[in-house]
Amino acid sequence: MSSLILSRRDIDFMLYEWLNAESLTALPRYADHSRETFDAVLDLSAQIATEHFASHNKKNDANEPWFDGETVHMIPEVKAALDIFADAGLIAAGQDYDLGGMQLPTLVEKACFAWFLAANVGTAAYPFLTIGNANLLLTYGTPEQKQCWVQPMMEGRFFGTMCLSEPQAGSSLADIRTRAEPDGEGGYRVFGNKMWISGGEHGLSENIVHLVLARLPEAPSGVKGISLFIVPRQLLREDGTVGEHNDVVLAGLNHKMGYRGTTNTLLNFGEGKFTPDGKAGAVAYLVGEAHKGLSYMFHMMNEARIGVGLGAAALGYTGFLHALDYARERKQGRATGAKAPSLPPVPIIEHTDVKRMLLAQKAYVEGGLGLNLYCARLVDEERTSQGDDKARATLLLDMLTPVAKSWPSQWCLEANNLAIQVHGGYGYTRDYNVEQFYRDNRLNPIHEGTHGIQALDLLGRKVVMQDGLGLDLLLNLIQATTAQSAELPALAEFGAQLDAVVYRLADVTRKLHASGQPAETLANAAVYLEAFGHTVVAWIWLEQMLASAGKQGDFYAGKNQAGRWFFAWELPKTEQWLTLLASLDETCLTMQDSWF
Repeated sequence: MSSLILSRRDIDFMLYEWLNAESLTALPRYADHSRETFDAVLDLSAQIATEHFASHNKKNDANEPWFDGETVHMIPEVKAALDIFADAGLIAAGQDYDLGGMQLPTLVEKACFAWFLAANVGTAAYPFLTIGNANLLLTYGTPEQKQCWVQPMMEGRFFGTMCLSEPQAGSSLADIRTRAEPDGEGGYRVFGNKMWISGGEHGLSENIVHLVLARLPEAPSGVKGISLFIVPRQLLREDGTVGEHNDVVLAGLNHKMGYRGTTNTLLNFGEGKFTPDGKAGAVAYLVGEAHKGLSYMFHMMNEARIGVGLGAAALGYTGFLHALDYARERKQGRATGAKAPSLPPVPIIEHTDVKRMLLAQKAYVEGGLGLNLYCARLVDEERTSQGDDKARATLLLDMLTPVAKSWPSQWCLEANNLAIQVHGGYGYTRDYNVEQFYRDNRLNPIHEGTHGIQALDLLGRKVVMQDGLGLDLLLNLIQATTAQSAELPALAEFGAQLDAVVYRLADVTRKLHASGQPAETLANAAVYLEAFGHTVVAWIWLEQMLASAGKQGDFYAGKNQAGRWFFAWELPKTEQWLTLLASLDETCLTMQDSWF
């Protein structure tokens, strides 16, 4: 029976027939690998995700962690699954051999991790955050910090978090108040509160490594005065073993509509409940240079943004597969023109409107997964290239990050919405899985920066950085794909359609920035993100259609039909969005509070 978690056939197509994962084995870093080793890890991931993650997904959702005032409690299956994940070497899968890693390409590593995000995102969130935390410290930490904190995370003994938001500040990091004071001995003590910290307290690991944004005394105001600190839940003894409790306290758990298996916390630093070395204040270790903490944290944030997009695509994908399976089994109604009661009911997949909803889901989730795996491929190019090639990969990744985060978070959520609709009345009951997939995925439009934040980043910064070089690079890549499609009669019309949108997008971008008024330019940035995202995903679909060209069988026919649907039903929406943007409409900008 085919999996209802993800489609291995589709992952194989994306890795090997489109993104050419095997070519990465020609690079020195990945020379020990082959398709056989990639497939072995993919098989292992699918097996562990199915047997140990998906098996407790509903139980995890129904029995969320709870706090008795001293200890966080959760179902035992979570730790059991994470221990198996760590023992399989999957936390360190993309890391160097000397860290205990497999040196897998990021492309393959993320394809593997998608299985866990789809199977049980509440449990998968713990290694998700730990891997991002470790990657930041590997980039900016000292050798001692890597030895003390990263190595145990790679082994699954310590887990990691990112502590940015505060109760009064939310996403406005310029307004954080957490402070770090020198302790007079070359170290620091942190005091303050952090809100919405996923994985902030639990009993799943020996220790928790918090990465905390805080201000030093006399720091400049705003984001230029933020530093980054390692603040462990427990301090380490000289031999590296876990010692006394740091002055970090769980104030309470937040209860979200989804991701219920992930503890989400309000943490108090330095309240004095614990007094390490006899003093109040959370012992902290500065990462890198003072006042550069936000730039360091963006390493983890950008990785997390792409990871959120991957998770959104994975949740949309599993919802689609569940809806497809249901539509094939559920019999209801009769074909148009065959209404005689004596005729047997047909599977609902035979009804055209159900096909519409399934096609929409397929187009959204395979487009979203493709976009995020393409970004993972860019990470490999960035990691293994030098000079201009490295700069090109970095620039393109910067351009695509807001889209890779936000587009799947919106449209793969819509896939989950349609999966519920396909199930009819059963869809919104807890007896079926699709309502949980929707609740879990609904968090992703907010995780790691809302749509509005990503839109401001895209239009206000990304498309104009380096005098528009990144935008030119991306649009040239898209046009290289449309030029390829022009040589194939079956795809030429789609390439021409996308070309026209690309020219219009470039023109509207110039017009928006020609106004010289930032408020006017950015007033409708969310609409710009919509148009830009649909253009990018249409390109991803055209790439997949090119990879399918001339190949026979139901799989390739399905690919082409879903791509055709996107071009017929979705890409035309950009015309309305771009027309609105070109008009420099000020309806939202000039709306007054009192008018509501």
